[in-house]
Amino acid sequence: MAESRIYTAALIVIGDEILSGRTHDKNIAQVASWLQIQGIRLKEVRVVADDMAAIAEAVNALRARNDYLFTTGGIGPTHDDITVDAIAAALGVDVIVHPEARAILEDYYETRGGLTDARLRMARVPEGASLIPNRYTGAPGIRAENVFIMAGVPQITSGMLDALSGTLEGGAVLLCETVGCWVQESEVADMLRATEKAHETCQIGSYPFWRDGRTGANFVVRSVDAEDLAACCRALAEGLDAMDRPAIPGGI
Repeated sequence: MAESRIYTAALIVIGDEILSGRTHDKNIAQVASWLQIQGIRLKEVRVVADDMAAIAEAVNALRARNDYLFTTGGIGPTHDDITVDAIAAALGVDVIVHPEARAILEDYYETRGGLTDARLRMARVPEGASLIPNRYTGAPGIRAENVFIMAGVPQITSGMLDALSGTLEGGAVLLCETVGCWVQESEVADMLRATEKAHETCQIGSYPFWRDGRTGANFVVRSVDAEDLAACCRALAEGLDAMDRPAIPGGI
């Protein structure tokens, strides 16, 4: 893997049910975690309605500025599953029935009532696309150029991600450590800024919380270099200790 290069990805979560609040999305966290293991940074997430124009606009915007684009949702057998059509339109290609996908579905549904017209919709792909295996229901995911089209059901999405593991080019894995402290962010803002500035390969995120009537914060330090990460964490802990605010390694 090319460690000097940062590889980025975006995610589009597709579905009216997400925007209405009826369904709580679980894919963002699992896609983000999986990408980090692959050495790919998730840079942006959009939630888009089941609308052809909105999906196509988001696809073209995000695939152009990232190495990879992932989508979840809208590839099932019903009339409102329009993700494939929208992405084909964004790519400027036709929608075809993929012969391998059709064969997979014929085999899967042989003892489940057969391959109906509705089920055959799940074999439709943008022309030129390849398939992402689905070990749960047979209906495959789709790779079209740098766009990875996956199911909305989290368990099926997880299986598709497993099938993709190790197949994408990535950079150095982003490492992180957490330092906690019972302190208000405003008290240490200047020190955090100075510490991050002194460690150019590191980023510090501050996440405040309130617990048992006390105010605290966890500071998450991220870097692709283990030694730089350790040095930044030491400097952060020393800075907190110097302000009589004891650092708690591992966070609170």
